Amino acid sequence: MLCAISGEAPRVPVASRKSGNVFEKSLIEAYIQENGKDPVNNEDLSTDDLVELKSPRIVRPRPPTLTSIPSLLSKFQDEWDTLALENYTLKQHLTQTRQELSTALYQHDAAVRVVARLSRERDEARDALSRLNVNDAAANNGDAMQVDGQELSSALVEKVEATKEKLSKNRRKRAVPDDWVTSDAIQSFKVVATSEPLYIGAQSLPVNATGDLALVGGANGIAGIWSIPEKKVLRELDVGAGAVTDALWIDDRAAFATVEGHIKIFQDGDEVANFRGHSGAVTALALHPCKEILASVGPDKSYIYYDLRALAQGFQAYTDSSLTSAEFHPDGHLFAAGGADGQIKIFVVTSGANAANLDVSAPVQALSFSENGTWLAAVSKGSTNVSIWDLRKSTQIKLLEVGCQIESLRWDWTGQFLAIAGRSEVVVQQYSKSTKAWSEPLRTPIPAVALEWGAHAQSLVSLTPDGSITILGQK
Repeated sequence: MLCAISGEAPRVPVASRKSGNVFEKSLIEAYIQENGKDPVNNEDLSTDDLVELKSPRIVRPRPPTLTSIPSLLSKFQDEWDTLALENYTLKQHLTQTRQELSTALYQHDAAVRVVARLSRERDEARDALSRLNVNDAAANNGDAMQVDGQELSSALVEKVEATKEKLSKNRRKRAVPDDWVTSDAIQSFKVVATSEPLYIGAQSLPVNATGDLALVGGANGIAGIWSIPEKKVLRELDVGAGAVTDALWIDDRAAFATVEGHIKIFQDGDEVANFRGHSGAVTALALHPCKEILASVGPDKSYIYYDLRALAQGFQAYTDSSLTSAEFHPDGHLFAAGGADGQIKIFVVTSGANAANLDVSAPVQALSFSENGTWLAAVSKGSTNVSIWDLRKSTQIKLLEVGCQIESLRWDWTGQFLAIAGRSEVVVQQYSKSTKAWSEPLRTPIPAVALEWGAHAQSLVSLTPDGSITILGQK
């Protein structure tokens, strides 16, 4: 009994009801699943038409080639040859894999050496670039390149010294004006006005001396002059040169710093100066009390003084760290620069000598000198507290815990009130000379990235993270 498909004795024989032929069950089921017909007479056939036949188990005979000793020896020789060939092939593959691995390791080592060399060359190039003292500010011909001087002119030195003598003489005896804000008035501050988002990405909000105009510059290089009484943008200025990183008023002139390293000054809507002394971005600006010297700092580790009378760069000095913030002492004889290394570096303006280094342990976010002439308020990036430093002793005398991430801070003109802009609220801290104690007259849930005191400190003008302006005052 042989299978009609394979011609061999079936292990599990079945018979077709249609043709009567015997098949191996697995073969005929596979044929039916594929064709649905009987392979002999081509009639329709299903597995239900198969009848399983009962038969004794069939023992397959050995192939005739393995029934003698010579045939067995020949088979063993063939198997040995196959194993030897396979072993030889495996050795070839192993040798090739080792060669490929050796090549890959060599290439990896060479790549690491190249990356290390390129990193070293990059660092050397950056260091060399940070030492360039070239100013490509626009001159009358628009294309002139000037090499900056390395010291302040004698006229500016005399101006700095005269300003210090004038302002420091009566600072300690200066009385609080009658129309100045009081603690009780600050406690009653509410939101009296707010604007729609003006310039996305704005980071600073300088207010002019009269308290009527504020500067706002955004990430797209467009800035505006916002009228506080009229609560609208009076004029837009195309700063260009990347996002605006800082701004300030120079009397009636507006100065802007950009991420591409430009410092542009506008007057009556027209650009009157364009400085570019840093090899990278400008991170902060500061105006000397005499209003004839402008300072800037940047990640190229340098700070620069500009002569605003001649509209030219006057002095550039390098430090050991990227600089993130800047502020002149209210008497004008000292200049403070906050570093990414967590140090507040204080320099003598006339000579550039390093007068002191104050350690705040993290990159400096903002600085503000008190009008009392002896205190400096500072905050580090991501911090929730403000450190108060005594310049006479170069020591921290107070740590004010605010409770939210701080972005900016500003003393008022009397040195009594310290306004703090936080990511979730605006806070005002007060120091009383009579009790020698701190208090908190105001805490309001208004997010802010920058703020300034209004005229006579009767209001607070703050900038929210979305670029809108909020005014706090008495209703």
